[in-house]
Amino acid sequence: MRRQTFLVIKRASVVAGVGYTLNRLLLVHNNTNGSKMTDSPPPEFYPQDRVRNMSIFIGGMRIPYMGKDEAFTEDQLVSKEPYGQFNNWFERAAATQGIEEPNAMCLATATKDGRPSARMVLLKGYGPDGFKFFTNYTSRKATELAENPYASLNFYWEPMKRCVRIEGRVEKLSTEESTEYFMSRPVGSRIGAIISPQSKPIPNRNVLLDKERELTSLTEQQQALIVKPENWGGYAVIPDSVEFWQGQTNRIHDRIRFRKLRPGETADNITVHQGVNGWVYERLAP
Repeated sequence: MRRQTFLVIKRASVVAGVGYTLNRLLLVHNNTNGSKMTDSPPPEFYPQDRVRNMSIFIGGMRIPYMGKDEAFTEDQLVSKEPYGQFNNWFERAAATQGIEEPNAMCLATATKDGRPSARMVLLKGYGPDGFKFFTNYTSRKATELAENPYASLNFYWEPMKRCVRIEGRVEKLSTEESTEYFMSRPVGSRIGAIISPQSKPIPNRNVLLDKERELTSLTEQQQALIVKPENWGGYAVIPDSVEFWQGQTNRIHDRIRFRKLRPGETADNITVHQGVNGWVYERLAP
């Protein structure tokens, strides 16, 4: 009688510069003539197990970024304040192939006790009056901003190997500005904003689809205008810190941060350089 033994063999490989570990399940037939290995899975494995014979070795995942001759240095700043510099990078991101939503950003908020949460939202305006986004005022992010009015934004434009981090206080936009933007949205988006009790549990997806059909039918029959609900509007993140990051293959990444001077601090033009409009800039170690 032959005895079957199942072994899991790990083999490290590198393909196209990306490391991974290949796990292969080998069936060993032990008999008097020696051991023979096949790729057959054990008979008690489920179908989904049969196709999972490769796992990613996360520790070996890395790609090249910018080269040594492509560093982001202080003399490359197009503006000595963060809004002009952001505009330069953002416009380039918008024109870069492979970046479908250059205005996609991670918004991080926290409760008054410091418990953080983060989610992706879309930037809808920027300038000296802040970085703007819109949401439901009863959502989790809005609830946290009401008790802790500070937030962080993070843009990551992978094809450019660039990132922008923004930190600051948050203020609500005026009803007029929120209404103007809301009315510029497609009708379907306006209906979605009205029917969704954002961040609240619901029984199933059909609850929202039923409300969508009902409101759509009502507006079509009465030719009614879909106006902004009171619990929906915008915010502006007023930055006190804006960091511009560019990745380097050797991991000596470039980080140039704009910030406001601290009380009693002066720019020494060695590590802290004088900018304009009350801003200074400095290089941070990666």
